[in-house]
Amino acid sequence: MTNRLETDICVIGAGSGGLSVAAGAVQMGARVVLIEGHEMGGDCLNFGCVPSKALLAAGHKAHDTAQTAFGVAGHEPAPDFDAAKDHVRSVIETIAPVDSQERFEGLGVHVIRDMARFVSEAEVQAGDTVVKARRFVIATGSRPFVPPIPGLDAVPHHTNETIFDLRDRPRHLLIIGGGPIGMEMAQAHRRLGCEVTVLEGDKALGKDDPEAAEIVLASLRAEGIEIVEGAQVARVSGGDGNITLDTEDGRSFSGSHLLVAVGRQANVDTLDLKKAGVKYDTRGVTVDKGLRSTNRRVYAVGDVAGGMQFTHVAGYHGGLVIRPLLFGLPAKAKTAHIPWATYTDPELAQVGLTEAQARKAHGDKLFVARAEFAYNDRAIATGQTRGFAKVMVVKGKPVGATIVGAGAGDLIQTWALAIANGMKMSAIASMVAPYPTMGEINKRAAGAYFSPKLFENPWVKRVVRTIQRVIP
Repeated sequence: MTNRLETDICVIGAGSGGLSVAAGAVQMGARVVLIEGHEMGGDCLNFGCVPSKALLAAGHKAHDTAQTAFGVAGHEPAPDFDAAKDHVRSVIETIAPVDSQERFEGLGVHVIRDMARFVSEAEVQAGDTVVKARRFVIATGSRPFVPPIPGLDAVPHHTNETIFDLRDRPRHLLIIGGGPIGMEMAQAHRRLGCEVTVLEGDKALGKDDPEAAEIVLASLRAEGIEIVEGAQVARVSGGDGNITLDTEDGRSFSGSHLLVAVGRQANVDTLDLKKAGVKYDTRGVTVDKGLRSTNRRVYAVGDVAGGMQFTHVAGYHGGLVIRPLLFGLPAKAKTAHIPWATYTDPELAQVGLTEAQARKAHGDKLFVARAEFAYNDRAIATGQTRGFAKVMVVKGKPVGATIVGAGAGDLIQTWALAIANGMKMSAIASMVAPYPTMGEINKRAAGAYFSPKLFENPWVKRVVRTIQRVIP
């Protein structure tokens, strides 16, 4: 027997974007149905951001234990890999109630735990229930892309969806992919006692500023992580505990376990989008600037919208589409103010244009303001002097910022705020930061923009000398 429901908004996917839409819409008075065929909380809570940061924290603890510094002797850590995974699971379980079915049902959302597929332009079916809605929001996210490398399908391997369930410590972890996921997992596993080799077909951390990326890569190599760039994997062979990767240039690398971290693909396969008149491709649903698809009833948010694949982007999209969904108001998704971070030690964060992108876009109009961690008193006191902040400035306003160093993911928020609100460098320069804090790095970078105008300007010096002679 088929059940039928009618609602105002049907949200497909209970990750960051879908949950944001569902919570916002139902609390503003809309009838909402939320459909999720897998885990509430989506990839970020269960397989991505949350478990990766928890595992990195365990690795950081082990690393700190080994360091002799500040008059305190370090000692050889004894990482318990199984207990570290218990920590990961505990963190997920602590956060999970916020994203739970029970919480959303308590808000008034009708939650269906099944896979959804469109059966018409205005209906989806999930299990034995057909939902007719005035508006739909596709928030199905993405999943790991597993490339068609010969032999890979016959060899045991992990992705981010399975690596956190691994309870036995790998002797030697091989990682295909030198992006943020690969680098974070490389450092976490190395610090927890594994040998680690990363193979990257191009440049590791290749989407980031090269100067900043090199500081991260040098730090990881100093910890004993083998990072091989320009190593395109041509074949995978072996079995449990004995895996070999052969590269196109004839090299071979062997290890006990394999993690594939080469990118992600949108979850659109099971939605029957053609029946809804929704255009899509391998990147995701085709949407306009307001995140509306080719079916005016259907919107897409987050990874499945085919743009930047970050949890905070999905949340941003979710808040954005509330405007047209509930109030019929226009909305436009932007990307210039979206920050991102890689949570290695040191961290690497970016918002807006990199230096190379800014030079290409603005040429001689660009000024690069820079501040080194080595001149920050708090960084000196805590021994965290690796890194820098540089801000790309055009006509007195930041158009991008790159930070590499301790806490870069937190420090980048100042520049994300500035870019999002069209603030001038003078606003950051006039900020009074508590002393001593790492936040002073941002203020120093803003000051570096004004220093040449004030201290290297002969006209300013002449005016000052004249005033000093005239005023008693």
